[in-house]
Amino acid sequence: VAMNLVRFVTVTVIVLLFCSSLSCKRSPFKYNKRFSLRKFGNYNLVMPTRVSPMRQVDKGVLTPSYYKTRLPLPSPSEPEIKTQEQIDGMRRSCKLAREVLDSLHTVVKVGVTTDELDVYVHNWVTSRGAYPSPLNYRGFPKSICTSVNNVVCHGIPDDRPLHDGDVVNIDITVYYKGYHGDCSAMFLVGDVDDKGKHLVRVTLQSLDLAVSICRPGQQFSQIGNTIEKFAKANNVSVVPNYAGHGIGSYFHGPPDINHYANSLSGKMAAGMTFTIEPILSQGSPRMVILDDQWTSVTVDGSRTAQWEHTVLVTPSGVEVLTGPPYVFPQA
Repeated sequence: VAMNLVRFVTVTVIVLLFCSSLSCKRSPFKYNKRFSLRKFGNYNLVMPTRVSPMRQVDKGVLTPSYYKTRLPLPSPSEPEIKTQEQIDGMRRSCKLAREVLDSLHTVVKVGVTTDELDVYVHNWVTSRGAYPSPLNYRGFPKSICTSVNNVVCHGIPDDRPLHDGDVVNIDITVYYKGYHGDCSAMFLVGDVDDKGKHLVRVTLQSLDLAVSICRPGQQFSQIGNTIEKFAKANNVSVVPNYAGHGIGSYFHGPPDINHYANSLSGKMAAGMTFTIEPILSQGSPRMVILDDQWTSVTVDGSRTAQWEHTVLVTPSGVEVLTGPPYVFPQA
């Protein structure tokens, strides 16, 4: 799950709902009926439909503080250097997140609703004694985020069935034995056009490149510089409003991981854990947050793609805690 940030602001903002007035607007928002998507490919515009009631979890599941209050406990003020015990806890939660995300490749198909995907993940996670981290985090009503086509981020699962040609990001975070593990992947539904496959492939490659440069002493800014350079070379744009984040016993904390080119200060150190989760757009990076205060969509209707890992900086480099396999043969 991404953290939404004001572009070029250096202070840490540990909330999900801030966005830059320079690059996004607030709803009400509707696409013009004459809107043409031809230059971006063959797909359907998506807007939210009916959302079912929030699901509950069994009493035996260890829940974070916000399960009842909506509000998380304060996170550290500085990037946390994890102890070996904390690292082991992160490995367990990230492994579980990876497993449920990969299992979705047998579930995502034409005609399945994103609400049905939410039910599947909710039951899968809670049956293993874990908690789906997005559920009631600052009031988010579901256990996963599902962002289809022109939905940029934080799409709320609803009763819209997936269509042939959709591209959908599914963002999974689990809270297991006191630690959060966070990852996301793109899924191709049915026959996706070549422009959509290009976007999805380039976004995954940008994530892999960003992960590969992580090591002790590396500037955090090099993540964004690497991603934006690669995005521009492949004729896509970086959506700047959402950032990666520190993670541990807390869902979101420092450092902020910006995915656009920047010169902000801060260096990596062994023991840090954080997410890298670039969002790339076929067209303009401008977006708008809708009435539900979560769902963001591109202003020009272009598709976006996002991939995400949780990583650990090690003394010799980096460990991808939510590592492969990615089951992604279609693109």
